[in-house]
Amino acid sequence: MAGHSKWKQIKHYKAAADAKRGAIFTKLLREITVAAKAGGGDPDGNPRLRTAIENAKAQSCPKENIERAIKKGTGELEGVDYTEVLYEAYGPGGVALMIQALTDNPTRTVAEIRAKLSRGGGNLGTSNSVAFMFDRKGIITIATNGRDEDAIMEPVLEAGAEDLAREDDHFVVTTAPADLHAVKQGLEQVGLIAQDATLSWIPTNTVRVEGATADQLIKLLEAIEDLDDVQKVDANFDMDVSELSAG
Repeated sequence: MAGHSKWKQIKHYKAAADAKRGAIFTKLLREITVAAKAGGGDPDGNPRLRTAIENAKAQSCPKENIERAIKKGTGELEGVDYTEVLYEAYGPGGVALMIQALTDNPTRTVAEIRAKLSRGGGNLGTSNSVAFMFDRKGIITIATNGRDEDAIMEPVLEAGAEDLAREDDHFVVTTAPADLHAVKQGLEQVGLIAQDATLSWIPTNTVRVEGATADQLIKLLEAIEDLDDVQKVDANFDMDVSELSAG
């Protein structure tokens, strides 16, 4: 599990999220629309939609925007037909990338991703070129709030989680992909409220990057995630965050 949340840690370090709230809303609302289309507009009967709504609320996404996104998914409002697409790629230093996208035009999306990779020292791979280096997992983050890891280990495992680890000021709960929503609900019932819950690609091994290569990689990851169609990028790198340049 080492390094699985390194990119998230770096984004927090660089405070990129606050400066890009509008882009975050776009991605969260797109996930809500896709979830509503796939499983209906009732969050009580659609665990993926419920999680998507709660993730949006956690980022202070306006209620009316959430409701509009649901209606677009159910067909009550005219909306865009999104397709879930996964791209595999390599970045600087031989780092493997798993790029998740929701798009209404895969041809446009792959062209945009390829262009970012080309300019950023990476290249697009073929299907299964890097996927074998990752496991698909559900990841739930919970604020520590002064709690000790040992104190919550038992309720976390009883909720059906696979693992629990502490990282900085939060706990990371790992689940099987199909168990993500059920585990999240079980944690909430014992007062462990999720800050975020998502399906991620977790690397089974990591590549160490340093210096100019590390800076180039981070710039590439930021450029890819800035694309409207890209929901999330997972990568198998490890690095010392304190060595990053401030820019």
